[in-house]
Amino acid sequence: MDNRFVTVGLFALLATLWGFSFPAIDVGLQSLEPVLFAAFRYDVAAVLLLVYAVTRTSQWLPANRANLTAVLAGGAFLVAGNGLLFVGQQTVPSGVAAIMQSLVPIVTSLWALGLLPEERVTPVGAVGILLGFLGVGLIVRPDPANLLGADGVGRLLVLGQVVSIALGGVLVQRASPTLDRAALSGWSMLVGGVLLHTASLAIGEPLVAPATLHAQVAVLYLGVFATAIAFLIYFTLLDVRGALETSLVTYLVPVVATVASVVFLNETITPLTVVGFLVVLSGFVLLKRHELAELAAEIRLAV
Repeated sequence: MDNRFVTVGLFALLATLWGFSFPAIDVGLQSLEPVLFAAFRYDVAAVLLLVYAVTRTSQWLPANRANLTAVLAGGAFLVAGNGLLFVGQQTVPSGVAAIMQSLVPIVTSLWALGLLPEERVTPVGAVGILLGFLGVGLIVRPDPANLLGADGVGRLLVLGQVVSIALGGVLVQRASPTLDRAALSGWSMLVGGVLLHTASLAIGEPLVAPATLHAQVAVLYLGVFATAIAFLIYFTLLDVRGALETSLVTYLVPVVATVASVVFLNETITPLTVVGFLVVLSGFVLLKRHELAELAAEIRLAV
């Protein structure tokens, strides 16, 4: 896939699929329990991705330690950790939850510093990390007088989800799996789905299938389009364009999610939240300035 127009199209499609997932979660939460809802999402995606892996790839069984470690890490942190997002979005607007995802690349860099020996950070990069957390502070805006309020707890839960998926990504990279990406995702989602179902039962959520049309559409959209298809697009872009360029989708997803939430759910986003997002983006630019400069030069040559 050398055609940059195809790459840009896939990039935009991925941002759209992931962006609409946040209002879809809001819709499903109107009639589904949050952790069970998350489990249903990954049940659907796991089945589709594993069927694809078995029928289209030659290496789909996690038969060695590295692959098993990656599957378990992905299942526990990349997948099950997303249950925190579903719980948090009960009180946090979907646009705000999406904007908070822009911290993922920065938190990933922090985890990498501790877990990947080859990772280093310069003084300018450290300033970028600090800017990222300042931006999140502007988005979360914890109220010391009401830290346990529903909105404050919800935003902290979404922040916990960000920390979890960033850790999962680093742990998977550290394991150096050789498993096909579709199979790795499918097995991780199967493990994560089991963990989410277990957590759902443990906290007393009733095991009830989606009964309303809106809930059924939300589960199917999230499982099929925003997860199974989106992950295949993501790994395609990862192979073709690399991790840095693909990670830039993190900064387009909140734009799509915010517009969708305002148009379809009548949500409002405060100017301070937008400022926080821009501060996080500035931190990312400082942290990855050399890689971004190389990417810009590559794009100019391609054009």
